[in-house]
Amino acid sequence: MLAATEGAMVTLLDPKNDYVFKRLFAGDADLTVALINDLRPDLPQVASVEILNPTIEASELSGKGIVLDVLARCTDGHQYNIEMQVQRQLDWSARSLFYLARLLARQLDAGEAYQAVGSAIGIHLLDFDLFTATPAQRAQAAWRFQMRDHRQPDVAVGNELQLNIVELKKADRLDAMPTPGGDWISFFEHWQEDAVMAKVTHEPVKKAMGSIRQLSADEEAQRLAEARARGLWNWNHSIGAARREGMEQGLEQGLEQGLESGRVLALRDTLSRQLTRRFGALPSAVSERLLAASAEELKAWTDEILVAGSLDELFGPAG
Repeated sequence: MLAATEGAMVTLLDPKNDYVFKRLFAGDADLTVALINDLRPDLPQVASVEILNPTIEASELSGKGIVLDVLARCTDGHQYNIEMQVQRQLDWSARSLFYLARLLARQLDAGEAYQAVGSAIGIHLLDFDLFTATPAQRAQAAWRFQMRDHRQPDVAVGNELQLNIVELKKADRLDAMPTPGGDWISFFEHWQEDAVMAKVTHEPVKKAMGSIRQLSADEEAQRLAEARARGLWNWNHSIGAARREGMEQGLEQGLEQGLESGRVLALRDTLSRQLTRRFGALPSAVSERLLAASAEELKAWTDEILVAGSLDELFGPAG
């Protein structure tokens, strides 16, 4: 991962780090135009864009759940949300659709006609496999979603909302995208491999590679990229630890939903599995007791199961 830059050996920054990604594309509208066009070659070409969020606030580098995306608007009024994701999160799809819908809604001021609304177009680059349920899904790496009828998908309700997804690792494995899109895949997956990047011919990708080298020579950029990576790791680690702890205690649903009913359900499920494992199939009377029990009763039984020698000892003869 080392390359010579201005006579010194520096570590090349990862373009998939969303701080680096935003520095590259929010700082160069021409690169953003090329990325939009090259990843959607079958659609009308974009001539130019205005970057709507060119700066990065210090608070964004460590903000919980914040994604450093690039917002752009073309001359036709269409707006683009371009972002990089390196790790799948449980709420990824809901968050993506929420922000895309909000991007659409923000275009219209009070009193304006709906005809004034341009499309809200998401271009999300994912460094993980998202769709893997079937062989057909595993064989496709680029996706485009719009509002269409499920029986007649050629019938769409306009194109105001559009979400484009590229699964980078899958696209790289399948060699699924011809140049110029394929050169972007090589850039994001093999930026540190000189032998691979030497084969890239697409000028915008070569320009992006030059920008990576220049940015990598900036000590402050190195520091901020590292801080961003560390902040994301700490955030994801803390979320993962909380989820694992909740699962171990049988409280995950209650913890996530914050609802008493969820907490009771998780406790009951955990206790039922523990009882079955220790004492075998549960009598109907015990199952009924569990269904009717409060959270406090379930917690008390969970504590006592470690020392109880039988169901009768735990629940009483009536059990």
